[in-house]
Amino acid sequence: MKILQCGSLLLAFAATTAVAQNPATGPAQAYPTKFVRFIVPYAPGGSSDVLARTLGQKLGEALGQTFVIDNRPGAGSMIGTDIAAKSTPDGYSIILSDMPHTINPSIYSKVPYDPVRDFSPITVIGISPMFLFANPSLQAQNVKDFIALAKAQPGKITIASGGTGATTHLMAELLQSHAAIKLTHVPYKGAGPALTDVVAGQVPATFTSMATAAPYVKSGRLRILGVTSAKRLPAFPDVPTFEESGVPSMIVEHWWGVMAPAAVPKPIIEKLYAAIVKAVNSTDVHERFTVLAVEPRTNTPEQFHALLEFDIRRWAKVVKDAGIKVE
Repeated sequence: MKILQCGSLLLAFAATTAVAQNPATGPAQAYPTKFVRFIVPYAPGGSSDVLARTLGQKLGEALGQTFVIDNRPGAGSMIGTDIAAKSTPDGYSIILSDMPHTINPSIYSKVPYDPVRDFSPITVIGISPMFLFANPSLQAQNVKDFIALAKAQPGKITIASGGTGATTHLMAELLQSHAAIKLTHVPYKGAGPALTDVVAGQVPATFTSMATAAPYVKSGRLRILGVTSAKRLPAFPDVPTFEESGVPSMIVEHWWGVMAPAAVPKPIIEKLYAAIVKAVNSTDVHERFTVLAVEPRTNTPEQFHALLEFDIRRWAKVVKDAGIKVE
């Protein structure tokens, strides 16, 4: 009997040791065992916040734990991103990042984290092209008309943005560079106020997402001049792309993606990846994203990593060429 007891103890010890040495069958298999903090580096109510809440609810249902949305706005998304970078790498803090994650290192003199090394990319969850919008009073029906006007009046046409160094600002710089035109940049404290003034006719044009501008487009108070997608969108078949309008290298897709701090165990990343992909592909999430003019899309952690590196190089060149710097 004593020998059997001893053998049982040895078997139990061996099993415990195997679990401890193999995270795939240990903590990662049980993960999550408590709530997960889902950081949004922006204020409540914006597109990132809505996307995170939609996804978080679905993940909570799938994984059996609450995904708590933690809005940490400020410094162009860097405050929330820094919190995520410095969180314990155990899978219980994740962040919904977007394209400014790859822009900020080029425009700010001090960024308290490395946008690649300090994170574990999980997957992109959706993309949305950028649109060039104009007040209907502007004598331009499309991108070609807008460029012609700008060339006839160098520097006289103003273009609004959500702030110096914002994605909407860099889009304007990209257009000027590739179309060989000169516009006058008017920065605002956010894309919302910029769009409001375009609708009011204070500034003739701006770049932004359809999620922000849709109500004004539907009411006829904004005109769409062009879209940065690779091909025309089924929802807007009459809106030309910049590429077909003679402006090369203007395919830009604003992305949103989920990341974790660096060094989160791979099995946990894999579990989150599988759950997020399933959630994004569900019918109700598809419908909610589509309302925001966001195309549901996922990729692998490796592909997401490659996207980060590509975007960092791309925007660094735009920022350098335009001489943009925010202290």
